[in-house]
Amino acid sequence: MSRPRKCRKVCCLPAVTSFGPTGRFCAAAGPVFMTIEEYECLRLIDLEKLTQEECAAKMNVARTTVQATYNSARIKLADCLVNTRELKIEGGDYYVCDGSETCCAAKGRCPRGTASDDMNF
Repeated sequence: MSRPRKCRKVCCLPAVTSFGPTGRFCAAAGPVFMTIEEYECLRLIDLEKLTQEECAAKMNVARTTVQATYNSARIKLADCLVNTRELKIEGGDYYVCDGSETCCAAKGRCPRGTASDDMNF
């Protein structure tokens, strides 16, 4: 029997959850789905310039989990860019921080307020 997945802590949900080419440039293969925790790994490592260890601490998971999640997100992002596919960000096993923690670089607080302000998927 496998272990249940541990929920990952995310600072905030994405403001926009769908990206991609439009019209005749959109691939017929359909959209690529990225989870909220994959999005958070990309945000923390690539945008906030954190190490995998720092990212793991912020998300309350092991570094190896962050490494696997980050690799998966990068593959999905590359697939969208190279193969002109739509990217949809949704789902996953996560919870949004309550805003009382200093988990974001944006003035020490979550940039989008508390979890109750965000719409969960």
